[in-house]
Amino acid sequence: MKRHRFTTTRIIMLGFFLGAALGTACLLLPISLKPGQSIDFFDAWFVAMSSICVTGLSTVNVGQTFSPFGQAVLLLLIQFGGLGVVTFTTLVLCMLHRRITLSDRMLLQSAYNLDTLSGLVRLTKRIVKVTLCLEALGALGYAFVFIPQYGAKGIWYSIFHAVSAFCNAGIDLLGGNSFCDYTGNVILNLTTVFLIFVSGLGFPVYWEIARNVSARLRAKRGACRRKMNLHTKLVLVATLSLILGGMLLTLILEWENPDTLGALSLPDRFLAALFQSVTLRTAGFATISQEYFRPASCLVYLLLMFIGGSPAGTAGGVKTVTFVLLLASMLANIRGKKDVTILHRRIADETIRRCIAIITFSFSALFVLTLALLAVQNSGFLDTLYEMTSAVATVGLSRGLTGSLNAAGKLIVSLAMYLGRIGPITLALAFNSRTPTANSSCAESKIIIG
Repeated sequence: MKRHRFTTTRIIMLGFFLGAALGTACLLLPISLKPGQSIDFFDAWFVAMSSICVTGLSTVNVGQTFSPFGQAVLLLLIQFGGLGVVTFTTLVLCMLHRRITLSDRMLLQSAYNLDTLSGLVRLTKRIVKVTLCLEALGALGYAFVFIPQYGAKGIWYSIFHAVSAFCNAGIDLLGGNSFCDYTGNVILNLTTVFLIFVSGLGFPVYWEIARNVSARLRAKRGACRRKMNLHTKLVLVATLSLILGGMLLTLILEWENPDTLGALSLPDRFLAALFQSVTLRTAGFATISQEYFRPASCLVYLLLMFIGGSPAGTAGGVKTVTFVLLLASMLANIRGKKDVTILHRRIADETIRRCIAIITFSFSALFVLTLALLAVQNSGFLDTLYEMTSAVATVGLSRGLTGSLNAAGKLIVSLAMYLGRIGPITLALAFNSRTPTANSSCAESKIIIG
């Protein structure tokens, strides 16, 4: 019999599923609940899956339902989901002083989509260190808000929300109203925006920026300076463009809406619009209730949620680079060009095929699961589509539908969060074959399209 081999794709899929199952079992324990609170299996499964998939949707009030132990379980699930199965496993092996074998290194190489086996363990350690440092910085910022308000409990609140924000989970302990009571709080808003922004860039961008800054500092006058690679340029330009574009459209569409920006002061309008645009990067926190936004704004938000953050980070969605390459491919076809080029660099055909596969998979999952939820849940179309886009893109924003989901609806949304967290990763790894395959010998045939 042939020995069964666990590929990276299967390990990632199984790791998230087993993590959610273990989290569900922990949340069902009496020690995880506050006195007088109860939770059934479907709610525990939903919250656990939402946490490990760093989505943020919740069918229960997290702060009022779970005890400190239960909240700690959620924090571990969020951190596990943010770092990823492979990174987290490597970290545990390093902590236990276990030897990282060649197969482990190949697993890391496949997960990070790198071309070399050298320095992978060191890279993993750097990822963990940067993550903990940025989360500590975020906790310090939150401390200025939560400690004066909650006292000693504010320390835990600061840590929890810093991890939740950096991992793009969007789960809060503030009573189920997210950050709506802090719409005009500059410190909390900017701290959250900072954590969401940096985590959405992706770890490879951190290293490239650090190398670029270091090279510039060391370079003498007149010496050749290091330029950023194409990936980093695309991530920075796409991220800033989407954030500024989302903020501008929010200001235009919601300026006179008394239920959203219309009731705020001028500085708070800009702050709220910035926060809304950034949180659509798959963060899930909100300073304005989503059900009050106009349909035109929601249409913009659906697109921004679907795109999500950037590769190799904690954000979800189809990723900014994937969307940019799809646009570049479309423009190349319109202009009659054979090759897809960006900034005088040719993009490999295999990369374009991966982008198309990822977007097709995500859109297909969104369509099928939205149809399924509409079939089992008596809810409006916009609210349902918003909910499912938020789940598939692991955003965590809702127009109020999450709390009214029935058992079937909870399972469908849970599946959406699971597919959204592993779907693009799984497809990217599945199409990332290191073994060259022979070209098809079939006769070529032309098909009418368009």
